[in-house]
Amino acid sequence: MWTMRGLGGMGLLVVAALGGGPRTAAAHCDTMDGPVVADAIRALETSDPEPVLKWVRKEAEAEIREAFAKTLVVRGKGPEAKELADRWFFETLVRVHRAGEGAPFTGLKPAGTVEPAVAAADKALETGSVDALAKEVAEATEKGIRERFARAAAKKAHAGHTVEAGREYVEAYIEYVHYVERLHADATGVAHHPAGTEAPSGEGAHRH
Repeated sequence: MWTMRGLGGMGLLVVAALGGGPRTAAAHCDTMDGPVVADAIRALETSDPEPVLKWVRKEAEAEIREAFAKTLVVRGKGPEAKELADRWFFETLVRVHRAGEGAPFTGLKPAGTVEPAVAAADKALETGSVDALAKEVAEATEKGIRERFARAAAKKAHAGHTVEAGREYVEAYIEYVHYVERLHADATGVAHHPAGTEAPSGEGAHRH
């Protein structure tokens, strides 16, 4: 079953390339203009839960079907009831979806709060071409590596002069190595494991 984990991997890679660490927000399933809510709207408009079932694990399907049925009943009682019922269903669906990935649910985020990186990944799927996205990621990645390498190399040249200079080098070195490590892990897929599991021995073992 496809979940946000696959798309999130691309988002995390771009976010890392642009200078940030992995962020849960990159997986935009909890936004009002994200794909989960979009499918929920489609399902409610057609009175068919099928479009949203792919977002939850099989063991949670019964809960979503029951919530969907209750929502259909309540939303038929008037405009205000419809608005409240729809919102409740969106929140229930997203909460269950994120729980299936081992991620917390802190409420639905407003439309327009999707990470630019993830929006670009979505756009690539919509257009059927990944060329622009791949180029953007490659350029951002190269820029990020070069900047961190240059800083670490400059600090290394003076690392032996004083203890403080040495510490500055270590700080730059850690940032440089961890940045490359994150990029490589995301690019090769070794960073993604089922919720509640740890990387096998040897994967991601480098620590500071």
